[in-house]
Formats: sequence, structure tokens, C-alpha cells
Amino acid sequence: MAAQPGRRRRPSQRPPGASQRRSWLAGVREAVDSLVRTSPARFAILIFAGLIGITTLLLSLPIARAGEVSATPLADALFTATSTICVTGLTTVDMATYWSPFGNAVIFIGMNIGGMGVLTMASILGLVVSRRLGLRARLIAASDTNAARAHAGPVSEQQAIRLGEVGGLLATVALSTLAIEFVIFVGMIPSVLAQGYDFGTSVWYSAYYSVSAFTNTGFNPNPQGPVEFFDDYWFQSLMMLAVFLGSLGFPVIFALLRTWRVPRRWSVHVKLTLTTTISLWIAGALAFLVLEYDNPKTYGAFGFGKTLYEAFFMSTMTRSGGFATIDMADLYGSSLLVTDMLMFVGGGSASTAGGIKVTTLAVLFLAAYAEARGAPAMEAFGRRIPRDMLRLAVSVVLWGATIVAVSTVIIVQITKAPLDFVLFDVISAFATCGLSTGLTESLPPEGKYVMAATMFMGRVGTVTLAAALAAAQRRQLFKRPEERPIVG
Repeated sequence: MAAQPGRRRRPSQRPPGASQRRSWLAGVREAVDSLVRTSPARFAILIFAGLIGITTLLLSLPIARAGEVSATPLADALFTATSTICVTGLTTVDMATYWSPFGNAVIFIGMNIGGMGVLTMASILGLVVSRRLGLRARLIAASDTNAARAHAGPVSEQQAIRLGEVGGLLATVALSTLAIEFVIFVGMIPSVLAQGYDFGTSVWYSAYYSVSAFTNTGFNPNPQGPVEFFDDYWFQSLMMLAVFLGSLGFPVIFALLRTWRVPRRWSVHVKLTLTTTISLWIAGALAFLVLEYDNPKTYGAFGFGKTLYEAFFMSTMTRSGGFATIDMADLYGSSLLVTDMLMFVGGGSASTAGGIKVTTLAVLFLAAYAEARGAPAMEAFGRRIPRDMLRLAVSVVLWGATIVAVSTVIIVQITKAPLDFVLFDVISAFATCGLSTGLTESLPPEGKYVMAATMFMGRVGTVTLAAALAAAQRRQLFKRPEERPIVG
């Protein structure tokens, strides 16, 4: 059949540069996929560092500063950006008066982004760029629920979210964040209105506090901070609830939403997180109650009921919340040391809290208990915990202690400040807690850079940092002769 005139297929008309644009996007997706395949941890750290860089740039703009035409100094912009994305809460400027509406909007959005976690955020961005959630992207997100996935070797799926459930986990992260923050936000509005603020200001303060509390950041939108609500038990209770939920970790929230009626189906990770968190919360409150009961600068002027409540509030905030109704510099030295220990432990894995995580502490305790009993393995809730978890826990603690020690030595050398104050603020930075004795605000620029680096290393996680810096694990086809050194 002869072709009819005019029916010949014409080449598709493409706008100039369309193929180049598609090639450029394809190249970006290829580069991202390649980086994810070779080192998911390095990709996550790169994403997180990029977010800090973008936030620093935005906060450096003159429009971000209130009442000033000059730009924010680089040290303050970088420190605030790091504290925002790392959801730390330490500040070098007055957060309530220094930033313009634009600057506050940047910080508000940054707290939510940072609260999602390093690897979870990297997974979402990887999904956006590559247009799919492939196996590698799922591995990134899954490693945020179980740090052991960053290392070679078998991992028990009962201890964390299964690989096939990562999509549900990412949805839980977004939905639970918005839902919890919205409930806290609505509940706080009456308390802020009762302080005499107009409706618009009350809505803004309530939204800011709800985000700052759930993400465990600890930024204050009002000049007086939580002190203004010192006698408002409803407001303080909402803050404690938001901080507590944020510190549990999204894997725990994910499990509780599905099986809250059947605790026997909870994984060992969920049980260890809840048990250790509640135990530390009660122990911390009792410690503050006993140590600060007669301190006239803190709780000494209050009755037993008020002191007990504020002790529980303090115990909650030292786990990573960062809010304070008293001056940390007024605490006794013994209370500062207790706070140091609670901050260093932090909250749950894959949570908005920092520190070495409560499950790390639980594994170390179970190892010591098993050794004291002469048991061949660690056990918890009828399950055996493999010994490689102990090696991982010890590595996390050593990395964390090293970071804190090095930063403390440098800050002491720079400021010549008292050791207990420097150690307090450095641990607060590493554990992304946000409590301060007042030292951080007076740091010189070089001290601010050191503290910013400490916050970054504390937030990305010691396990993630170690996995990113280490080369691929090599296979060793032989074993060397065994010999036992003397320990203890």
C-alpha cells in the first residue's frame, strides 16, 4: 500500500534544550544513586551539611535580622543554623528579639526538617531526586531505625522496623509529627492568651513552642521563655508530653500506633526504649528533688508539691528537651553532674533527641548484668541479644566520650572558664539538648565554631559518622591466634 502524501510521520517537535535538561536531571539522579550505593551514611551526612549551609545562607541575609540593615555575623548565623537543623537549642543570640519574621520562618521550618532525623531526611530527598524509593533508599531509611544496618552482618528484624515497612515509617514520621505538633499547638493557645498576648501572637507562640518541644529543640519565641509559664501546670505538662513523645523515636511511635493494645507483640527495641526512658525519667526527678530541695536559688523556696513537679519537668528537659524554668548556673555541682549524665544518654534511637541513646545504655547494663551472673549471652524480655550489639554500644560511647573530651579541652583553652560549666555546655551541644549555664552566649567566634562542630557530630550520630569515615569492611579469610589480656 502506497503511502499517502502528507501522512509521513514527522519528528516530534521538542523545545530547544529539552534533551539537555533531561540529560542533566538524569545525570543528577545517576550521581545520587551512585553515592547512595557506595555509602548511604556519607550521602546522609552530605544532605545534612547541605541543609545547614542553606540555612546559614538564609540567616546571613539582612532580611533575616530584626531592626537591622546589617547582616548577621557568620559565626552566629552558622551556629544558629546548626543548632536549628540539629534541633539542639543552644543560642548565641536572643532568639525572641534578634530575628525578623523571615528569620523566624526559616528557623521554624528548619526545626521540623531537622527533627525528622539525618537518614530519614536523606531518604525522603533521595526519593524526590530519583523519583522512586528503591532498595538503596529503603536501606537508608531502615538504618535510621536500626544503626546496626550501617555495619556488615545479619541484623534481627525483630529489633527494628522491617525493610518492607520503610514506606509506612516515612509516612508515620510525617503524619505523627504534624498530628502531635497540631494537638500540642491547639492546647497551648489558651495558656498563651491568659498571659495577655493578642490572638495572633498567641497562635505564633503556641505553634513555635509545639514544634520546638516535639523536635526537642528548646528555642523560645518569647523573651522570658518558659519562666513566663512557671505557674501554668497545663502549659508545662504539654511541653513535657511533646518532649517525651519526640524523644521516644519514630520506630517506637510506629510500633505503638499499630500494637498499643497488645504489648506482648512489642519488639525488644520498643520495650527497652520505654523501660529505660521511664526509669531514667523517674531516677532523674528523684535526684533533682533530693539534691536541689534546699537550694534557695532553685527549688528551695517552693513547697514539696511544686518542687516535685519541677523536678520531673527538669528530668524531662535534660533528656534533650532544652527548656528550663530555672537558671542552670544556679544548680549545685552535684545537680550539674547528674544533668551531664542524663544529657549524655539522651533519648531513643531515630528520635528528635540526641545523646548516645537509651538503648545503648540498656545494652551496656545488660552486658554487665550477664557478666556478673556468668551468663553466656545478654538477654532481655525473653530474647537473646547478639554480642555484636555490645561492640556497637561500646563504640558509640567511646566516640561520644572522645568528642566531648576533645571539645571540652578546646573550649576550656579558649575561654579559661570553669570546667563544670564548660563540660555542661559541651555535653548539651553533643547531646543536642540545649540547656546552658550561660557560657555559650559569651563564646568568641572560634568557640562558636567548635560548638557548632560538636552539635553536628552529636546529631548525625556517632554510628553514622563512624560508618561514613570508615572504608568498606573487608573480608578476612583467616583468624589470628587468640590471647587474653588482663582487664580490670
